[in-house]
This record gives sequence, C-alpha cells and structure tokens, in this order.
Amino acid sequence: MQFLIIYWEKTARSLVLALRSLWLHKLRAFLSVLGIIFGTAAVIALMAFGEGSMQDALEDIERQGAKNIIIQSRKPPDEASSQRRAFIATYGLTELDFEQFQMISSVIKSVPMRIFPQEIRRLHYMHLGRVVGTTQQYQNVNKIDVLMGRFLVDADENTDEGDDTGMRNICILGSEVAEALFPFQNPLGQTIVLNKHNFVVVGVLAERMPTGNIGGSTQSAEEFNNDVYIPLRTCQGRYGEKIFLRQSGARSGEAVKLHQVTLEISDRDKVLSAGAAVRDLLERTHFKKDWAVTVPLDRLEEAERTRDRYTIFLAFIAGISLIVGGIGIMNIMLAGVTERTREIGVRRALGAKRRDISFQFLVEATAQTSFGGLLGVALGLGIIYIVPWLLMRFFQLNVPAKLHVPAIFMGLSASIIVGVRAGWYPARRASRLDPIEALRHE
Repeated sequence: MQFLIIYWEKTARSLVLALRSLWLHKLRAFLSVLGIIFGTAAVIALMAFGEGSMQDALEDIERQGAKNIIIQSRKPPDEASSQRRAFIATYGLTELDFEQFQMISSVIKSVPMRIFPQEIRRLHYMHLGRVVGTTQQYQNVNKIDVLMGRFLVDADENTDEGDDTGMRNICILGSEVAEALFPFQNPLGQTIVLNKHNFVVVGVLAERMPTGNIGGSTQSAEEFNNDVYIPLRTCQGRYGEKIFLRQSGARSGEAVKLHQVTLEISDRDKVLSAGAAVRDLLERTHFKKDWAVTVPLDRLEEAERTRDRYTIFLAFIAGISLIVGGIGIMNIMLAGVTERTREIGVRRALGAKRRDISFQFLVEATAQTSFGGLLGVALGLGIIYIVPWLLMRFFQLNVPAKLHVPAIFMGLSASIIVGVRAGWYPARRASRLDPIEALRHE
C-alpha cells in the first residue's frame, strides 16, 4: 500500500512537471501535435465515409433480397447475317420454366413478371414509366409498402363474371406515377389509360429507393416508384404475347412470355444450391443463352469482403498520418532534450534517477498525443456530421457517412501508442545524460 502511494505521488509530480513544461511552450506543443490531430480525425472521417458508402451499397443489394434468385430473359446477340435476323425476336423464359422453378424443393415463393416501357396517360397528363404484369407475391418478395388502397390479390387473377374477357383492368401506381398523373387528387378509383385501355387505380405504393442494376443491365434495375402494376393475366390479354417497340425510327418486335422470375428460397444456406439447380435446368431446356441468373447473396458476400478490404486500406492510409505526427513529436522532443540538458543535470544532481527523467519525458509525449487525439476525435466527428450537410445544402451531393464507433477508440488508442513510441527514444536519451556534463552545458 505504501509503495502504491509513493508511486502515485511520483506520477502526479511528473505529470504536473510535464504539463507545466508544455504550457511554457504552448505554440510549439500545439504545432507538434497537429499531425496527431489530423491523423486521428482522418481515421474517424475516412472510416465513417467508407462505412457509409459500403453500407449504402450493401443495403442496395439486400433490398433485392439475400434469399432471392433473380432469373431474367436476355435477348441473344443478333446473328452475323442480316438476312437471318427475324423481325420479331422470340427468346426468354416461358411458363414451363416458371413451373419447373416451382418444383425446386427450397423455393417457397415465386414471382413471374412481364416488364416493358409504356406511356401512362390521364386526361392531358402523360408519364413515361414501366408496366409490370405480376401477381400478389410480388409485394411480399420485394417488401413493398402500400401507401393507400391495396396491392394485387388472388381475385384479380380470377375471371370477373361482369367482364366477358375474363380480365380485370385494375392497376397500382408507383409514387412518382401517382404524383405525375394526380398532382392534387386522390388517385383511388380514378382511371388511367394503358395501351388504349382504361385501368382503375386501386392502390398507390409508398416511395422506395430503387435497386441498382443487376449484372450490369440497365433493364434490370427495379424502379418501383416509376412502375404501374397490373395483374399478369390482364397483361397477357391486353398486350398479347408480341410487343412492338419503336426506337430511333426503327420498329421491332419481341415475343417474350416472361421477362423476369424472382424466387424466394426458404433458407439462406440453400440459396447457392438452388441457384445452381436453376442454371442447370435452363441450360438443359434452352438451346441458346437467352437468360441470366443473378444471386444477390453472391454480390452481398462479395461486397462484405470488399468492405473489409476497403476498411483495412482506409485504416492504413489514416495510420500513415498518425506516424507522420509521431515523427514530428519525436523531433520536438529531441530538440527539447537538447534545450533542457542543464535542467536534467540539476535534477540528476538532486537525486533524480534515470527512470524518473525517462518517465517525465514519456509523460510529456503521452500528454501531447492524448490531447491531440481528443482534439482529433472532436474534429473527426465534426467532419462526419458537417461535411455531408454542406455538400447536400450547397452542391446537392449525397455523401453517406456512418459513424464507425471502433474507429474512435482505434484512433485515440493509436495516437497514445504513437506518443509513447515517439517519446521513448528522447526519454531514453535524456536519462542517459551524464549529470556532470549536463551541468557544464550552456
């Protein structure tokens, strides 16, 4: 107990002497820790911006569903001879493919889709969006929220006795479509025109962030807000099997049964095996590569590995700043040893031991870097919360930043460690000065 009291008193005296010495040279001490301040702030800010960007990418992939498998129809490249090109291209997924997908044991939900661009009209309003023919499972698989009204139900796919065509002309609007066609009205119960047919609005979806492109195709991005959803059976009846497109004065057609099928798998561990089964099935039944299979889980796992590598890289870059700051402190401490040679000699003559002199210089270096680390933490937090706001406020740039709590402790701990390492050599050099030679020093 007595030893602890003596040790504590000695530590307190050394700390007071160190702080007093730093206070006598305030500007020099502050300039020497600027590297630590900026290094710590860089660790926190870079990790936050890196984490924010990677998290945004991961969320984009997760919105597609980590347990989903997405199969799309892809138009194969035209044959080399122009004489062999058909005016109407027939390719892609079929109803038979869809039925076989459902026979895979791990598939619990399946969503067929027909997707094509379409002018959506109401009175003098017109909006260019997408028509999506699908079933009620689309809402469950894609986790879509309905703002008002409802989504598709089983009854929409059944024969309507009041309609001799057996099709129900009802639709659900994405948020952007509803805002464009009904800027000041409630869309429910109103009528829009799709392909010269009137459709009654029965629901409006809540706004949702779109997903990114899958497999590099611009056609594969899920817009959600820019879509109009109609029953798949109605889509097949009103639009037929052949769709004609006009682009740059050219007119072409395509016969595609299903543009996309999304499968939800019962367990995340079974996704990869189910994806392999889907590919094997399509390779056996399709003579040409007119399909593409995307497993978001693959992209999610790869993105997570990329995030880990990216985090290590950012920490390495920010750590360089801390090392540079430590070199600056070591330089100042070495200069301080030279300036205070006589002071060291006096202390040694009065009975101070080598470890006391060494401890004092270590405390000074650690105090500087600890103070610099705390200022760096404050600066880093300011950058995280202020810079994204300024960029959005004045430049309309969305720069995601997510506070990475371990980075705060990592930056602060690294600054203290750097301080100890930077002060060790000057402290050792000071403790080895000969007392007599030190007293003679002018």
